Amino acid sequence: MDGFGAGLAALAFWGFIASIVVAGIWDGARKREAQHETLRRMIESGKPVDEALMLRLMVGEPKHPHRDLAVGAIVLFSIAVGLALLAAILRQPGVIGAAGVCACIAAGLLAASIYVRRTQAADARPRQQSDAR
Repeated sequence: MDGFGAGLAALAFWGFIASIVVAGIWDGARKREAQHETLRRMIESGKPVDEALMLRLMVGEPKHPHRDLAVGAIVLFSIAVGLALLAAILRQPGVIGAAGVCACIAAGLLAASIYVRRTQAADARPRQQSDAR
């Protein structure tokens, strides 16, 4: 009977994860559908649709993934510090390994944040120079 309870708990966990993924996909599809509907109604009503409005409706606001990566790095580094403190309090050296893994992932996210910010800045420079001409 213990195996059944553990299996049921695992099924519930993965079912929850699957429902979150499906909800995210559904939400994205509904947003795209609403954007297309807005654009269709504007065209049908005869209102002029300039390129800037079209880009804002279809692409959305500019995204800054380097900020998201940096926030993830901060959160994971905080978790690593908390795990290290827990290991010291409990005197469990195995928990230090988990803290080290979290710290390494945080360092990787921070490096990725820096890389993405630099590549976005490098990609934006030629566009700004060509716009100035």
